[in-house]
Amino acid sequence: MAPGQDPSVGQPAGPESGERAYAAMIAKARALVPRLRERAARTEELRYLPPETERDLHGAGLFRMLQPKRIGGAELDYVALIDCADLLGQADASAAWNLANLASHHWMLGMFEKKAQDLVWGRDPDALIASSFIFPAGRATRVEGGYQLHGSWPFSSGVASCEWNMLASVVSSDDEADGIEYRIFLLPKHDYKVLDTWNVAGLRGTGSCDVEVREAFVADHMTVAVGELAGGRAPGSKVNPNPLYALPVFSLFPYVLSGVALGNAQACLNDYIEVARHRISTYNRAKLSDFQSTQIKIAEASAKIDAARRIMRSACIDAMEDARRSHIPDIATKTRYRRDGAFSVNLCTDAVSMLFAASGARGLFTAGVLQRQFRDAHAINSHLAFNFDTAGTNYGRVALGLPSENLTL
Repeated sequence: MAPGQDPSVGQPAGPESGERAYAAMIAKARALVPRLRERAARTEELRYLPPETERDLHGAGLFRMLQPKRIGGAELDYVALIDCADLLGQADASAAWNLANLASHHWMLGMFEKKAQDLVWGRDPDALIASSFIFPAGRATRVEGGYQLHGSWPFSSGVASCEWNMLASVVSSDDEADGIEYRIFLLPKHDYKVLDTWNVAGLRGTGSCDVEVREAFVADHMTVAVGELAGGRAPGSKVNPNPLYALPVFSLFPYVLSGVALGNAQACLNDYIEVARHRISTYNRAKLSDFQSTQIKIAEASAKIDAARRIMRSACIDAMEDARRSHIPDIATKTRYRRDGAFSVNLCTDAVSMLFAASGARGLFTAGVLQRQFRDAHAINSHLAFNFDTAGTNYGRVALGLPSENLTL
């Protein structure tokens, strides 16, 4: 994080939002940065989080930052995902990605029926939950007492560490007039098979393998309809009345992970500045810090990163304020959240790409961190939530009075 910047500044405080708890969580995240950075190369080699990193994240309580207080979680405001991922992303984007992703599932479970929450957290309040929210990957059929689910889902980040998985699916219907129903299904790990498919160029340490389900029965209380997560009271609101659990889930989906791009870009900038302060040009022995081009690159990259941080944080803070007022955002606001989530990550990717190019051959060495920051930036940007063409098109459609094409909003 840039000198003098503190993510706890601007954290909104409701009557019971726990400013001290928030500041303590930020401090714990910051304290992990040096050791996670030291482990980053090993994390890549393993292709999943090292056990000691997982233990550190558990020990700091970071996985439970959005978990209900009644379970022992911190129940912090949604912006905590941005700020903690920002900090950890400055050490290792893979570790930050898995932290933010898995922490968000405690938040989502808080919206399921109490019976589902009790089943998961009653056994282990620290239990981790993976996910894949690619709806067409699955097919569910209504049966007595629940659903029959099958399919094969990609990109289930951190799945090897998890006891449960949230899998999204289309519900099949014999009557086309019923329309398309999207639901999320919560399954224990014995109901799905993990396929070791994660051999990739970026975010290598996230272990985002495929999962396969063959005709698993999922009881009614272990599912939730996407329409019940669109903002306002969810099934879990009876026991978790905090406005945190009334946020529109898929409208804010980009901000679950956008802080990772932010931290990765900030680390890239910090490293570039540190090198430029001391490096001498190979060709004419001039100090890089004296070059106007170096100074301009620092200014442009930092402006993009600072703008991205403001966009991300303000979206989360505004959404929490709406939820506190029991206000459900309209479709124009929801598509703006998606637009801004994609745009802000694109800014971070642009900043990293520019600094990588400005670093010359230095960035090519695999022993350095710059090449990993570049690969991770583009891996993050490849997530559908950060595809600006998709988010921008849908925003433009709604602005022009056309219906939204995103059925999850």
